[in-house]
Amino acid sequence: MRLRYSDADEAFRRELIDWVDANKPTDDELAQVKHSSADMPDWARHWQRRLFDEGWLVPGWPPELGGRNATPTQQMIYFEELASRGLQRTANVQGLGIVAPSVLDYGTDEQKERFALPTLRAEIAWCIGMSEPGAGSDLAGISTRADVFDDHFVVNGQKVWTSGAHHADWCLCYVRTDPTLPKHRGISAVIIDMQTPGITCRPLPELTEPDFADFNEVFFTDVVVPRENLLGELNGGWPITQGSLAHERAMLWVNHAQNVKNIVNGLIEEHPDARFHDTVASLYIDVQAMSLMGYLGFAKYARGKSSPEHSLLKLFGSETQRKAFAAGVEAFGIDAFDRDHAAPKVVRGGAWADQYLRAFAATIAGGTSEIQRNIIAERVLGLPR
Repeated sequence: MRLRYSDADEAFRRELIDWVDANKPTDDELAQVKHSSADMPDWARHWQRRLFDEGWLVPGWPPELGGRNATPTQQMIYFEELASRGLQRTANVQGLGIVAPSVLDYGTDEQKERFALPTLRAEIAWCIGMSEPGAGSDLAGISTRADVFDDHFVVNGQKVWTSGAHHADWCLCYVRTDPTLPKHRGISAVIIDMQTPGITCRPLPELTEPDFADFNEVFFTDVVVPRENLLGELNGGWPITQGSLAHERAMLWVNHAQNVKNIVNGLIEEHPDARFHDTVASLYIDVQAMSLMGYLGFAKYARGKSSPEHSLLKLFGSETQRKAFAAGVEAFGIDAFDRDHAAPKVVRGGAWADQYLRAFAATIAGGTSEIQRNIIAERVLGLPR
């Protein structure tokens, strides 16, 4: 039996491809320097707004939210076609992929109008205040506190690894609002205007690219936040953190699979020494396994079932991407450090060695590999803690 998409799904694919080819950003626009994950150049805002207006931003959502009520299968076609072209829907991934769904899931009607729609239309950019110096992978261990008053909160504390904080308009920030409750139950989610007095951002330059800084330390000193900016229930922030992370992890596997496919193709085009042929073949098999596992998880999702494949794919995809760049560094030796000998672009391009170093970030963002292994052990395999 030959598996195939339905005629309606193939018609959806043709319409998408025709529209993207006619409206995608130019090569010059895509080549412009982007300073962080919350830095949105004019071309990026215009691109996202075109996607929103034409129903191609989040196809599975209704038209008023930038979609066209696409079926789950059509949504999968959409993500694969964009990934194969190296196109992102937005320059502010955390805003579109995490904050907007969280506001739509938990926000009031006023918050949806004030925050979700402008985010979808690329009018505002976001950062997310999760990790802290003493609470990285253990999100429930956060100590940044928000003292609760009748009509406002006062926030004090520190976040770290906050992507794009120095360019963001708003921060979806997780704070401790009741230290007397068990640590998972005393957390709230508040929306903070990044121009509020008392906020200091300290960017952290990257080792491989000192002029680029996405991560930040963010310090909050007596920062006043209106009570109306509470997202969800007071002390009910933990379910929102889980929803936010689920939104993030769900978007990663398609890009990981495409990234590794690009790396494998790059290795093949570079004709590495025959000693590495088995390594390249193994990576090719990993790409196929990743895609098939993704389709399995997607099929469960489409039937309304839980999909433990997402944690498996997050772990497998990020680790395989790192392994693939490591193969390139080993295969090309000293040339791997030559920036004119560029590797396939996954993050921002550069030499094979640069990309290999950056690939470690994918094993951290969206839940570290260690945390993913714990989740898989406990929730998938049912092992005791």
